[in-house]
Amino acid sequence: MVPVNSLGSTVVPIHDEEEGSSIAKKKPSPLSFLSSLLQKIGVEDPRKVVHCIKVGFALVLVSLLYLLQPLYDKFGDNAMWAIMTVVVVFEFSAGATLSKGLNRGMGTILGGGLGCLSALLARSVGGNGKAIAIAISVFIFGMAATYFRLVPSVKKKFEYGIVIFILTFNLVAVSGFRGEEIIKLAKDRLLTITIGFSISLFTSLLIFPVWAGDELHRSLKSKFDNVASSIEECLKEYFKLIDVEKTGTQSSGDLDRYKSVLHSKSSDESLANFARWEPWHGRFGFSYPWNKYLHVGEFLRELAASMIQLKACLPSHRQSPQCIRSTIKEPCEAMAVLICSALKELGDTIFNMRKCQRRESIVAELKMARQELNSTISTWKLGTLGNQTSSIRDELSMASFVFMLMEMVDKVEMLAKEVQELGELAGFISQ
Repeated sequence: MVPVNSLGSTVVPIHDEEEGSSIAKKKPSPLSFLSSLLQKIGVEDPRKVVHCIKVGFALVLVSLLYLLQPLYDKFGDNAMWAIMTVVVVFEFSAGATLSKGLNRGMGTILGGGLGCLSALLARSVGGNGKAIAIAISVFIFGMAATYFRLVPSVKKKFEYGIVIFILTFNLVAVSGFRGEEIIKLAKDRLLTITIGFSISLFTSLLIFPVWAGDELHRSLKSKFDNVASSIEECLKEYFKLIDVEKTGTQSSGDLDRYKSVLHSKSSDESLANFARWEPWHGRFGFSYPWNKYLHVGEFLRELAASMIQLKACLPSHRQSPQCIRSTIKEPCEAMAVLICSALKELGDTIFNMRKCQRRESIVAELKMARQELNSTISTWKLGTLGNQTSSIRDELSMASFVFMLMEMVDKVEMLAKEVQELGELAGFISQ
C-alpha cells in the first residue's frame, strides 16, 4: 500500500535497483579518504614519501639545538631561527634547496651586515637624529632592494634572497635602536641560520637526492613522446570510418597528451633555474646548457599548439566525406609516421645523451613525404574540378588538415636542428 502524508500527497519511496532498499549513499569517512589519498601519492611517486621522511629527519636534528640543554645554553632562543630555516629552505629537489638556502644566506649576510652598519652610524649621530638616520637608511635600502626585486632577470633567480635581505636589514637596523648588543645578535642569528641550512643541505644532497636537472631531462623526453602519440591518434581518428549521424569525435587519452606539453613552460623554467644551482652529478656538469632545454621545449610547445588546429578538423560535421579523405589517406599517414618516428628518435637522442647522426636523413625523408603529399593534393584538385558532389566546405576542411600537417614538418626540421645544437653544447657522445 502506498503511504499518504497529512496533506494528501502520495509518498513514493525510491529503491535501489540492485538491493531493493531505499537509496542511502554512504560517504567515505575522512580517515579512509586520507588513507587512499596518501596511498595514491606513494604509488604515483615514492620519492614524495621519501622527501617527507627527510624533512622530518632534518627537523628532528635541528630541534636538538633547542631541546638539548648544552646547545640551548649556547644559542638560546636564537635556535628557533635554525628551525625556521629548515622549514623554509627544505624543498623537494636538491637544486631548489640550494637555491633557497644560498639566497637566504646571502640575504642574511648582506642584510645583517648593512643593518649593523646603519645602526652603528645612527648611534654615532645620537639624540633625535638617531631615529631619523635609521628611518632614512631603512627607506633607501628598502626602496632599492624592492626596485631590484622587480627586475625580471633578478626576480627569477634572487627574489627570495632580496626578500630575506629586506627582512634582515629592517630587523637588525631597528633592533639596534633599542638593543645594545646588536653585533652579537646578528652573529648568533647568522650562525643558527647557517646550521639550519647545513642540515637541510646535508639531508637533501646525501640522502636519496632528487635532482632538478634529472627531472628536466626526463620531462623533455616525455614531451617528445606525448606530442608523437597525439599526432598518431589524431591521424587514426581522422581517417577512420565515422557514423554520419555522430556529431563529434570522442578523444582518447593519447590524443590529449599534447595538453601537458602546452602547460609545461612554467615548470620547465623552474626546473632549469634550480638545475643551475646544483653541483656536478652524474652526466650533468657545471655550465650545462639548461637554456637549450628551454629552447627545445618552446619548439615542442609550438608543435603541441599545432595539434589544437589539427584536432579541430576531427568533428564529423566539419570533415569531408570518407570517399574524399581516402584520396589523401596514404600520403598523410606516411608523413605522420615519419613525423612521429622523428620525434621519438630525437627524444631518445636527448635522453641517451647521444649526438643525432641522422638529422640530415630525417629532414630529407620529411621533405620527400611533403612533396609526395603535394603532388597527391594537386592530382586530387584536378580530379574534383567540376565534381558537384564535393562542397567548398569539404575542400577547405581537408586543405586545412593537410596544411597543418605540412606545417608540422617545418617545425620538426627546426626542432632537429635545435637538438643537434644541444648535443654539441652538452658534449653528447657519438653513436
